Amino acid sequence: MSATPASAHPESINLQQAVDYLRPRLAGFEPEFGVILGTGLGALVQELTIHHTFSYADIPHFPVSTVESHSGNLLAAELGGRRVLVMQGRFHYYEGYSMPQVVFPVRVMKLLGIQKLFVSNAGGGLNPDYALSDLMVIEDHINLQPTNPLIGRNLDELGPRFPDMMAPYDPQLVGQALEEAQKLGFADRVRRGVYVSVPGPMLETPAEYRYLRIIGADAVGMSTVPEVIAARHLGLPVLAVSVITDLCSPGNLKHVEIADILRAAAAAEPRLTALLRAVIERQ
Repeated sequence: MSATPASAHPESINLQQAVDYLRPRLAGFEPEFGVILGTGLGALVQELTIHHTFSYADIPHFPVSTVESHSGNLLAAELGGRRVLVMQGRFHYYEGYSMPQVVFPVRVMKLLGIQKLFVSNAGGGLNPDYALSDLMVIEDHINLQPTNPLIGRNLDELGPRFPDMMAPYDPQLVGQALEEAQKLGFADRVRRGVYVSVPGPMLETPAEYRYLRIIGADAVGMSTVPEVIAARHLGLPVLAVSVITDLCSPGNLKHVEIADILRAAAAAEPRLTALLRAVIERQ
C-alpha cells in the first residue's frame, strides 16, 4: 500500500499509519512469515532470535490485548533461519473489538511483506477420539461468529470483494505439518479436523457442544477464523493448529477453569513449538 489519499477508506488510512510507524523501525528487517500465538502458547518465543520488540500500545491503531495470558507484543525475529513477525497475543471479538480491529495486525503484517501466515489457538475437543493436549491441524472451519472482517466496503487494495474459501487452510502446508509430526515422532498426538469459531467468552453448554459436533466440527474455539478470512482475502496461505485444552465430547465434559486450559496448553507447547519451527524452516 502506497501513500493513501485523503478520500480513502478510514481503515486504509489507519493501516498505512501503522505500516509507516513500523517499517522504519524494522531497520531493514524484511519479514517472510507471520505467526499468531494463541492462549497459553507463548513458548515459541524462547526459540526466537529477537531483533525488535514493539508493544501493541505503541503501534498506531493497534488494539491492546485484554486477555491475561496474551502478552501484547509484536516481535520481529528469526526462527530456524527465517524472518518472522510474531504476535504475542491476539484479539478476540468477545473483547469488544470490531472485526476490522481483530484482523488489523494480519493486514499490517501482509503490508510489511509476509508471504504466509501461521496460527495457533487453544480449542475444546469435540471429536471423541481426541485426547487432552493433542494438536489438531485445521483442514477447514465453520464460522459461527456474528460477523466477519469483510463486511462493509471492500478494501480493493487488499483483495477482491468475493474471495474464494474453497481451501482456507493451505493443503501443502497441512501436508507438510503432518509429515513433520511423523519425523518428530509424535504423529500419534496430531489430528486433522474442522475448527468451529464461536463468539464466547463463555464456554458452551452441553447441548451446544452436541450441536457443534453434529454440524461437523472436531474442535471449538473463539478465534482464528476472522484472521484466516482476512488472510485469504489478502492471498496469504495459512497453516493453523489447535491445541486441545479441554474435552467437550459426551462422557468427557467437566467443569473447566482457565488454569486447566493453560496447563493443557503448556503440556502441548513443546510439540507445537517443534512442529511450527519445522514447517517454517521448510519454507
